[in-house]
Amino acid sequence: MQNLFNVSGKVAVVTGGSRGIGAMIAEGFVANGVKTYITARKVEELEATAERLSAYGECIAISSDLSTLSGITAFAAALHERESALHILVNNAGATWGAAIDEFPESGWDKVMDLNVKSIFFLTQQMLPLLRAARREDDPARVINIGSVNGITNAHGNNYGYSASKAAVHQLTRQLGADLAKEGVNVNAIAPGLFPSKMTSHLLPHEAELVKSFPISRMGSPEDAAGTAIYLSSRAAAWVTGHVLVLDGGLVAEA
Repeated sequence: MQNLFNVSGKVAVVTGGSRGIGAMIAEGFVANGVKTYITARKVEELEATAERLSAYGECIAISSDLSTLSGITAFAAALHERESALHILVNNAGATWGAAIDEFPESGWDKVMDLNVKSIFFLTQQMLPLLRAARREDDPARVINIGSVNGITNAHGNNYGYSASKAAVHQLTRQLGADLAKEGVNVNAIAPGLFPSKMTSHLLPHEAELVKSFPISRMGSPEDAAGTAIYLSSRAAAWVTGHVLVLDGGLVAEA
């Protein structure tokens, strides 16, 4: 029963790993002995994060544009050149778009769906050979998709594509979780609530008022994000697949 949460020696990929929840998860992995690749589109920001995290362990930056199939293919090929096995894939890269329903553009809808849903499916597909190579009888390879509480409850905003995309991520997680477990790859999702990030920056000035309604009245922390991802990547969660773990301080339960 010892070392149930030990992830040292594993290899991980965190998409959208240059900032926000992705960077929080990547930092937790690196600090706990995981060789961690982070990817994002903006090279300067990505490399700065990799340099910062390298103070704790091994963090490698590979830039990519996962909003297109060609970008997904190029990134997957880069990983195949560097690694023979991948223990953990965190599909975190995402986008949002807000507009009134009468004005919501097709371009905004497509941008969100392509990155938030399509990229998860096709990157997972292309990483399957590496994930299968990492599986062990008592410790499967892991895929962790980042959903959202907005995919569970009404966001009460104009982010229609984002909410729909995250609900799709949750359902995709359930189906992949059941299908791929037979091959030694567990797939789960984390549905975060309010964390500090660029995506939530417009809400941060109202933080004190917002968290009053949370049963645990604070925002999510880097330790919350990293700890949940480490649990789902460890031996402790080897029998967990196809589930959405809500990480929100009780927001959904209170709704």
